[in-house]
Amino acid sequence: MTWQPFYVGDGTPRDVDLGEPPPWRRFPRQALDREFKPPRGLVKAVNAALALRRPLLVTGAPGSGKSTVIEQVAAELKLGDVLRWHITSRSTLTEALYRYDALGRIHAQRLEGPAGGDDIAPFLQLGPLGTALLPAAHPRALLIDEIDKSDLDLPSDLLDVLERGEFEIAELARYRKERVSVREWGGDARSEVERGRVRCASFPFIVMTSNGERDFPAAFLRRCVRFTMPRLTVEALRQVVDAHLQVGTDRSAAVDTLVAAFVARVAGGELLAVDQLLNAVHLLTGGSAPVAEDEQEVMEIVLRELSRA
Repeated sequence: MTWQPFYVGDGTPRDVDLGEPPPWRRFPRQALDREFKPPRGLVKAVNAALALRRPLLVTGAPGSGKSTVIEQVAAELKLGDVLRWHITSRSTLTEALYRYDALGRIHAQRLEGPAGGDDIAPFLQLGPLGTALLPAAHPRALLIDEIDKSDLDLPSDLLDVLERGEFEIAELARYRKERVSVREWGGDARSEVERGRVRCASFPFIVMTSNGERDFPAAFLRRCVRFTMPRLTVEALRQVVDAHLQVGTDRSAAVDTLVAAFVARVAGGELLAVDQLLNAVHLLTGGSAPVAEDEQEVMEIVLRELSRA
């Protein structure tokens, strides 16, 4: 039987039921904190970071659960929604602290004229790091994802903010009003900033993730609690699969074979992510699962090595 559950390729319009998506592709996105199983040593590293008020730097392979740990900690300790800062080579410290739309303010002044006033608040927004540093009774949770993708200077730029727990909004420091209500990151909530200074009252719980693609300065590392995710094993990956998907007994042996082959490929030096394995298992165990030659071809597509285009 040829695997053609949705798209056939004949150009004929038809009504198609796409079925249920994988749990991790349902929107709005659902937190995976209940499914996450922390590896040995990670709980102690988290508690050390919490007690010392230091960032936790987690290094590991893509899809190994590095970013999920903060969702579990935030849920267990009632730290609120996780603030997220995804790092690219163009990321800067300033954008993580706050955003100022200078051009928008100039344009508004030209349109409204002197009678419109000069309110700076609509043109300011705190970034994810800036929001995490707002004074609060309980610490916020902040994920700095893939910090190893950053410009070489960014980790060093972070040092002063991580050490002092405060920063200045230059545009507000010289503004005529002492107190300005500024919009927070990720919503419509606002907080008052006095004389352009943001000072945390309780240092945020920060998790920084790294795929291990670069080294960091010693001055940066000594300000972090560090943890390396363990090497992937068949047993650990089977637990991950069971936590996300209900695998029937009739397909259990096939899933075991797939997991073992995945671990062997990773051990052989191939770059693969755990979410690729989950995708493959979902297709393999779904109601319209491919069979025979179709199964082999689909698995090759889904489990393609990441270093190849």
